[in-house]
Amino acid sequence: MNMAKSKIVKANEKIAEKVTGTFENIEDTVVGGYSRIEDAFVDRYLTKDGETVADAKERLKKEQENRDENS
Repeated sequence: MNMAKSKIVKANEKIAEKVTGTFENIEDTVVGGYSRIEDAFVDRYLTKDGETVADAKERLKKEQENRDENS
């Protein structure tokens, strides 16, 4: 009976690893896609003359923090 339980435990561990790995892949794909869309939006609509996307994001973050402090 221990052998049967051992095989079931091993099978469950393999399934858990597969599910976890698949979830991580899906998560990476979704987050990566969102980041690309966000960067394109910031680049197109929110950057100022000569400003990089990273610079614009930092500026926007600081502006939001200032608004939050003054609320």
